Amino acid sequence: MCITIAMSENKPYLGVISFMECIDKMRPRRFLPSISLLSAFEAVLRTGSTAAAARELDLTQSTVSRLVQNLEQQLGRRLFERHRQKLIPTEAAHAYGRDVTRALDLIQRGSMEFAANPGGGALSLAILPAFGTRWLAPRLGKFLSKHPGVTINLATRLKRFNFAAEGFDAAIHFGADDWREAGHMMLFEERLTACISPALLAQHTISRAGDMAGLPLLQLETRPNAWKIWFAAQGAEPASVTGMLFDQFATMTQAAISGLGVALLPDYLADIEIEEKRLVPILKRSVPGSGSYWLVWPQSRANYPPLQAFRTWLAKEVQTAS
Repeated sequence: MCITIAMSENKPYLGVISFMECIDKMRPRRFLPSISLLSAFEAVLRTGSTAAAARELDLTQSTVSRLVQNLEQQLGRRLFERHRQKLIPTEAAHAYGRDVTRALDLIQRGSMEFAANPGGGALSLAILPAFGTRWLAPRLGKFLSKHPGVTINLATRLKRFNFAAEGFDAAIHFGADDWREAGHMMLFEERLTACISPALLAQHTISRAGDMAGLPLLQLETRPNAWKIWFAAQGAEPASVTGMLFDQFATMTQAAISGLGVALLPDYLADIEIEEKRLVPILKRSVPGSGSYWLVWPQSRANYPPLQAFRTWLAKEVQTAS
């Protein structure tokens, strides 16, 4: 409900208007184009032509052209320049298109979540690939059995992002509790173990840190100081790091298994590979890493029931696993 103040006979009048009237006042219809107009514009911008957009949307080319023209009329601005029957997007159209794409993605995701679980609630969670597949996924069944009305939707994100733009309810984040305008719950500190394939170890006996000179030391983009920290924990000077660079633990782990170098892996990954004898630990195991794993969420979603349930369950799960 909204409150409005008006003047009647030079006296202020306090009245009440309906919620929908309030929304109409806050959001002028000129700046709320219909989904059909926005979809046509986004498709033309993305595919590069009205013909391709028409095929994608299952419309005629003339209908797509008309929808784009109607959007331009509604906004009072040109989105495309017309040159020899081609539509050339303006710079402003590219910027507007990014916002429209995000908005359409959010609507689509919300609709899919509602259709999949209209009575319970959905939790959209951004996860780190290795953490999600090796640590979280095997445990999720226990959460879902306790909360059968909740649907969890997972998507991978390697780096931090804007919650408002992406539409996630929460994320698994590595680093520190420094995500802006977000709540944080620490899961556990990362601890690292250097691992090598049995075949590569057979060629290079390692009894001290100095024996690793000349071995390829595999690196992860998000852990630039990992090897420096590891050598310090071994009481040794850092070796020259010359190995391959990876953006995910999964590919780095496979490279180590294939004998392409030594990998520094979080214990939740290293323990699995060591137990199954695909990799062998080197020297002192489980040394402190450069950060921790956190559950983070936008402050606006802190009291969202599926998130509250997941947060409570995850805290107990971490405590049990430690």
